[in-house]
Amino acid sequence: MMRVLNNENKMMNQKVSGRLYIVSTPIGNYRDITLRALDVLSEIDAVVCEEYRQGSTLLKKLGVLDKELILLNEHNESESTHIIAQELMSGKCYALISDCGTPAFADPGTELIHLCIDYGIQVIPVPGPSSLMTAISISPLPMEEFHFAGFLPRKRGVREQKLKTLQKMRIPIILMEAPYRLSKLLSEVIGVFGKNKMLTLAYNLTLPDEKILHASAAQILNDMMDKKGEFILIIHA
Repeated sequence: MMRVLNNENKMMNQKVSGRLYIVSTPIGNYRDITLRALDVLSEIDAVVCEEYRQGSTLLKKLGVLDKELILLNEHNESESTHIIAQELMSGKCYALISDCGTPAFADPGTELIHLCIDYGIQVIPVPGPSSLMTAISISPLPMEEFHFAGFLPRKRGVREQKLKTLQKMRIPIILMEAPYRLSKLLSEVIGVFGKNKMLTLAYNLTLPDEKILHASAAQILNDMMDKKGEFILIIHA
């Protein structure tokens, strides 16, 4: 693939000051990486990722080799954030990625971004794949306004109360959940919103087994019972 060394690459090579690039990566299909993201990942000093295994696999698939990986996840975020910020202040240029999609959106990284802004470190977004926007783009019903609820609380009582609060809203609601909790979430939605509530399920987007379903909550639960995979669930108004 032909690559273009643009002004952004030259700025990184000059090491005038540290920069943090927020790099969106594919949500399943590695061919969805952008040319700009490849340029940035190839030129920066290190990649900040959630897990070594996923980060290493992604970079190998993209042909970005021998790149230092720095771990930043929910277990070490408070400590690592300050260490990374200090390195950036010394002139290093890092790229923040998540396991897939756009970083710092229901993922670690927000604390680091806030600290960089406080320290005057330049934070540069490198847009690209997003499971949220991909799911919204194929909605059969209007999505001019919506509420992103993200991941529900873990505790059962608090979780149910959150769904009841969301049920009172009169705009589409977007939920995310761990791959193995799809059936459980659908059952909970039925318990609060009713079995006839219209949903859109975007399942394993961009992958060979991708499924996009627009149907009642009961029908989608029946079709996806015990399925495990990455998903976005839209509860239509």
